[in-house]
Amino acid sequence: MQGEGGLAGVPSVFIRTSGCNLRCSWCDSAYTSWEPEGETEDIEDVVERAEEHGADHYVVTGGEPLLQPDVDELCAALNGHVTVETNATVYRDVDAELVSMSPKLSNSTPESGDWREIHEDKRLNFDVIESYIGSHEYQLKFVVADRGDLEEIEDILASLSEYDRDRVLLMPEGVDRDTLRERGEWLAEVCKERGFRYSPRLQIQIYGNKRGT
Repeated sequence: MQGEGGLAGVPSVFIRTSGCNLRCSWCDSAYTSWEPEGETEDIEDVVERAEEHGADHYVVTGGEPLLQPDVDELCAALNGHVTVETNATVYRDVDAELVSMSPKLSNSTPESGDWREIHEDKRLNFDVIESYIGSHEYQLKFVVADRGDLEEIEDILASLSEYDRDRVLLMPEGVDRDTLRERGEWLAEVCKERGFRYSPRLQIQIYGNKRGT
């Protein structure tokens, strides 16, 4: 089940790639980002397995899927609606019906460690964001931890030459139902006041924080 963004609630097949060029402090998929798992598979085998589920929507995600050398071939081979979920630091002219960008706010930067400086330097790439806005159907999804994040979001949007405000989604950060409910209550009001869209995390609300849902 797609749990986030404008297609929340749509049954979807998720194809999750391994490896990421960022290290978000609240990452909920370390098994494909920080400590990548899995085996190398041929595109044909991945597509065959994905199509066995009989869904019309496919989500190519990660990690950061656009780091994968064959992601263009994969997206083109999928017969249906393809969403690519990306941190918007890498541009690829992928064959996708939707590019779901999630630019990382400062709340994502690790407090310490070797990755802090690397992450902070790479987490925003305005050229890449604007390239997707100009070339693909897109949405901009921001993970919000507290009210202090709101002005940072407005600053990022103000730095873009063009964007549609109704394609900007705010999503509460959290991996348990209570946190999402608490943050979601005030964040939904912010969306109404500022003209943003609200994104739930249905996968947490329905299944809890576990893999394979």
